[in-house]
Amino acid sequence: MLNPVSLRVMLLFGSLSLPLLAQATELYRYTNDKGVPVLDRQGVPPQYIGKGYEVLNEQGRVVKVVPPAPSADEMRRQLADKARASSDAQLLRLYSTPEDVERAKERKLAELDGVISVARSNLQSLRTQQANLQSQAADTERAGREVPAHLVAQIENLKAEQVHTQHDITRYEGVRKQAAASFDADRARLSELLGARP
Repeated sequence: MLNPVSLRVMLLFGSLSLPLLAQATELYRYTNDKGVPVLDRQGVPPQYIGKGYEVLNEQGRVVKVVPPAPSADEMRRQLADKARASSDAQLLRLYSTPEDVERAKERKLAELDGVISVARSNLQSLRTQQANLQSQAADTERAGREVPAHLVAQIENLKAEQVHTQHDITRYEGVRKQAAASFDADRARLSELLGARP
C-alpha cells in the first residue's frame, strides 16, 4: 500500500505529464520539398506551412486540415472577385434599371458639356482681347512709336492664358469621354446583373 507522500508524488507527476501526453498524441502531416509526406510530432517547419498540412489525432484520423496559402495569381483573382462583388453591390444600390444609368449619364454629360462650353467661350474671349491689343500695338508701330512694355506683357499673358484654357478643354473632353464609357460599362453590367438585355 502506498503511503500518503508517495501517493501525492504520483498524482503530481501524473498531473504534470497529462499535457505532455496530450501533446504527444497530436501528429502533423505535411509534404516536404521532395514531395514526400512527413509525420511530425513537433509541428510543421515554417518553410512548409504555406503548402498546407493536416493535424491527426492519436488514432491517425485527420482532425484539422489547414489548406495551402493561395498563390499570387489566386490572391489577385480573389481580390479582383472581391472588388467586382463590391462594385456590383454599389451598382445595384445606385440604379434600379438600365434606364436609370442612361439618365445619370445624360445628366453628367450635360454638366461636362456646360463646363466645356464655358471654357470655349473663355478661350474665344481671350482671343478677341489678344486681337484687340495686337491691333493697338500695330497702330502704335505704324505711328512710328515703340509699343509700350505693359502692352507687350498683356499680349503675352493672354497667349499663356489661351494655352492653359486649351489644355483645360482637352482635359474636360477626356473626362467626358471616360465618363461616357464608364456609364456604358455600368449599364451593360447592370443589365447583366438584372438578367435584362443591354
